[in-house]
Amino acid sequence: MNSWPITALDLQPHAPQILTSTDDARAIALMIPAGESLQDHQVHERAWVIVLDGEVEIETDTGDRVAGGRGLLLEFAPNERHAVHARSDARLLLLLTPWPGAGHPGAMTLEEKADARHAASEHRR
Repeated sequence: MNSWPITALDLQPHAPQILTSTDDARAIALMIPAGESLQDHQVHERAWVIVLDGEVEIETDTGDRVAGGRGLLLEFAPNERHAVHARSDARLLLLLTPWPGAGHPGAMTLEEKADARHAASEHRR
């Protein structure tokens, strides 16, 4: 058994802490200061966000909005774009599964990574 006192961790803004990472999932604790955001982003995995402390507002690229505080649980499908805005200092737990998800650089072969780099460089031109 492993355990983490998440509410007692000395989390710093802009410095997420990976608590555990297995072949099945990854757990990350993070803190977003009041007034700041995790701007529009997405992950390759299914994501669950649990608000441990503070108040947040979440918006998806389809315009859906949810606001809440301690105890709020959100689920995002793989690649679902969203933004998290902190109304007050917010402590969050992020669970990603499967880890790494399809399309994640960590799940790619060296050949797939080279192809992705090439496609990105072509896109920038």
